[in-house]
Amino acid sequence: MRTILILFAALLALTLPAAAQQAAAILTENRALVEKPSRQTIGPIIDALAASGDPAAASILAAWAEKGLGLRKADGAFVLLTATADSYTLRDLTGADLGSAARSDITELKPNAGVRGLIATALVRFTLSDPDPAKRADALTSIARDPTPDSLTPLRASIDTESDPALKAQKQRLERLLTMQFDPDPAARVAAIGSFGADLGLDLRAGLNPLLATTRQAVAGDFSAGTNIARVLVPGSDLPAAEAYDILVAESLAPARLTRTDARAALQANIVGGSVGGYPVAELDSQENRDLAYTALESAGTVPPAATDAEVAAALQSHTIAEIFAEPDPQVTAAARAALQAISLKLGLMEAADLTLDALSLASIYFLAAIGLAITFGVMRVINMAHGEFIMMGAYTGYVVQLLVPNYTVSILLALPLAFAVAFAAGVAMERLVIRHLVKRPLETLLATFGISIALQQIAKNIFGTQARPLTSPAWLDGALVFNDVVSISYIRIAIFVMALVFLGLFLWIMKRTQLGLQVRAVTQNPNMAASMGINPDRINMLTFGLGSGIAGIAGVAIGLFAKVTSELGNDYIVQSFMTVVVGGVGSIWGTLAGAALIGFLQKGIEWFNPSNTLAAQTYMILFIILFIQFRPRGIIALKGRAAGD
Repeated sequence: MRTILILFAALLALTLPAAAQQAAAILTENRALVEKPSRQTIGPIIDALAASGDPAAASILAAWAEKGLGLRKADGAFVLLTATADSYTLRDLTGADLGSAARSDITELKPNAGVRGLIATALVRFTLSDPDPAKRADALTSIARDPTPDSLTPLRASIDTESDPALKAQKQRLERLLTMQFDPDPAARVAAIGSFGADLGLDLRAGLNPLLATTRQAVAGDFSAGTNIARVLVPGSDLPAAEAYDILVAESLAPARLTRTDARAALQANIVGGSVGGYPVAELDSQENRDLAYTALESAGTVPPAATDAEVAAALQSHTIAEIFAEPDPQVTAAARAALQAISLKLGLMEAADLTLDALSLASIYFLAAIGLAITFGVMRVINMAHGEFIMMGAYTGYVVQLLVPNYTVSILLALPLAFAVAFAAGVAMERLVIRHLVKRPLETLLATFGISIALQQIAKNIFGTQARPLTSPAWLDGALVFNDVVSISYIRIAIFVMALVFLGLFLWIMKRTQLGLQVRAVTQNPNMAASMGINPDRINMLTFGLGSGIAGIAGVAIGLFAKVTSELGNDYIVQSFMTVVVGGVGSIWGTLAGAALIGFLQKGIEWFNPSNTLAAQTYMILFIILFIQFRPRGIIALKGRAAGD
């Protein structure tokens, strides 16, 4: 009969299209195993189907796994099934329609979970070699998300035939990750771990950490020679004695601890003829005798076993407790530990580099915010509490320009000079109307500018409302410059850093190469002498105040690209701006730069120690600056002239 079936299957194979002949032949030759598969016997058949090169093999395996493969009882042919209410819709192995059949005419093949796992592994091979690169990429993502030992073999088989260089590199990396976790050869795993060096990839760390996972175990005496011990735990030193004994109890190596309440109740319940376990009640006045009496009751089987304090101590002495690696091979754990140590060292350096970039970014923001204040405060000695509102004006100017010019690149380029013009005009008006009438009256100036600050905030609320307004950066400023998984910096912050350098250069050019700069320096050094040389100090003060305000407006556009544009925007930077100017040195551009760097690095450093509380970081920073100016009241770079003498 078997011979007849084989001959019939051969004839049937001749009638099938060439695409499905190989798969049909493999199934027919191994019909008995396919009908009653087991994980131990079906593996070679599934591998043969996967390696056949038959285009229909993938659909056949997928149908088999989903109980969509069956045998037609009339002729013993393998068919693909789709269940309906009371019958099956049939297709041949190429997918051609064969009509329908009653359920009683079909034997449905139902593989168990183990066989379905083998089929799923075989299907991975098809997906990894799919002609569509997107499907191959999805397969790699799926394997990386849920790595299993079964994925290693088909992944290796697909590497040599991969035509896409990027996907091939991904496959090779994923193969090394799976090798170090699942390869049965310890030498191959060690080699795979070593091939990464000090790679900082999150996927590598996610693969290495499970290799060093440990569990606490206890044995009587010492562990066997083949146990991969991470470290031996000493009760009372590495862990509390009570916790150590709980481990012995959990592993059924010792009885539960005898509490004094339970011991007292057991002794009282077993008083017979004035004694307990052979010990007179009168002698049970010490803990030692009570323990002996309870032990005697244990020996007699009268009470359940329980450990006295002395027995607990003895049990801890006679057992060894250790942290045992889940990975049994010590070579693999040693390689994983060395790799993680190298990664930790490099990770620390990278975190320091990332912190440095963050500090430089913050310092450039503070420098932009403070440079205008450094000019006005240094030349005029005016404590301008409304300086933050000029920053706010610049940010809102950028917002209005973007409403009129939807192209973000063009709008930002237009917003920068317009923000300067708006803030410059506001600064000149404020100097002409208020500041010039309060010369050498710092307290009145402070109160007046503080009032102006509140008024400007309210005006902004009346015009723009209280909700934050968006100031959108151009598309070419989206994203970040990523060096690795740890070090990155956004393009917006890079642009602000470059802008800070540009303004530094522009300010130095104005002060060193222009007539206005010469006059400002003259008024700063000695206003009376400058006036005697024909320089109008009143006009210079006006232009200086306008220049400082205009620069604050440009800083507002830059800050608004990443901060919320609200009427309170300036409040977030006014304190830091004053601290930058005072710490750096009043009136000195290099001092302002040094102060911004000091405050930026100091704030980021404090936040690194306490990342969950930025308010505490600012508090500590202010305390540090208070102490700093006690020892260096003129700042890092002291300015000579009127600013120094006042």
